[in-house]
Amino acid sequence: MIEKINQLKSRIAALTASSAEEVEQLRVQYLSKKGEISLLFNDFRSVPAESKREVGQLLNELKTLATERIASLRQSLLDKEEADFETSLDLTRTATPLPQGTRHPLSLVKAEMLDIFARMGFTIADGPEVEDDWHVFSSLNFADDHPARDMQDTFFISRNPADVLLRTHTSSVQTRTMETAKPPIRIVCPGRVYRNEAISARAHCFFHQIEGLYIDKNVSFADLRQVLLTFARQMFGAETRIRLRPSYFPFTEPSAEMDISCNLCGGKGCGFCKHTGWVEILGCGMVDPNVLEACGIDSGTYTGYAFGMGIERITNLKYRVKDLRMFSENDVRFLDEFVAAK
Repeated sequence: MIEKINQLKSRIAALTASSAEEVEQLRVQYLSKKGEISLLFNDFRSVPAESKREVGQLLNELKTLATERIASLRQSLLDKEEADFETSLDLTRTATPLPQGTRHPLSLVKAEMLDIFARMGFTIADGPEVEDDWHVFSSLNFADDHPARDMQDTFFISRNPADVLLRTHTSSVQTRTMETAKPPIRIVCPGRVYRNEAISARAHCFFHQIEGLYIDKNVSFADLRQVLLTFARQMFGAETRIRLRPSYFPFTEPSAEMDISCNLCGGKGCGFCKHTGWVEILGCGMVDPNVLEACGIDSGTYTGYAFGMGIERITNLKYRVKDLRMFSENDVRFLDEFVAAK
């Protein structure tokens, strides 16, 4: 026993460590309940009575030595870290805080739009960007020969055995919601969409949309108009006026496009609104009964409306960004212009 203690003393006196993890491993090896020193204390029971005094004293000295040595190694590492920090500290560096970044203008506008719709009782719904033909086209009443299915408009990932594609609008989230939820349904669907278009100052192959859907009993076009008027005035100012022009979409009937009075000239006419006093911002309409039936909703009992708009379009109206490519080029100079808006 005495020989074991002396051997252990020599080993402990020579201990070294280069990291806090190694110091902890040494502590566990020697001082834990199952460590080498604890095992020696367990063996102390079998030491003859005449040797217990001497062996007990040696064991206590061994434990003290191990405790102090491990504590010394830990402190040495802390001292080294502090010295390294002081050495690397640049006393010539300015005390002025480093500049912080800002939220992207699309994120700012999207958050404001979602907040407006949330106050009107809409909840957020999300869905996959890689979709199938049914949720993007077929369930939304698109004919088999509709131009939107053409490769010129849609990014197809595979055509057989089933069409897999990048969604061209967030209406696919609406169809997924209608398939799984029972009316009343009141949702907005924000997200990125993709279309096979040439990239220019006025168009991009990907952009962002927010679409809305409300389905319940006795929903009318008047309800849709009031929601859109409220949104326009919350977004662009209390004096904003709207007008609805007849249009066509496969998934709504009747359908309309909505203009707002130009928020730059107040509707008087300027270069921005091409001297018409109006600027188009979205498409909308009453959900076609065929769409309701395709998604398992009784069109004889329920009606609904839907609308959709591009976030880039709303951002352009709000901040006058002339080139859509600026939104995705991550130019810090461009982003710095929105520091005050965050």
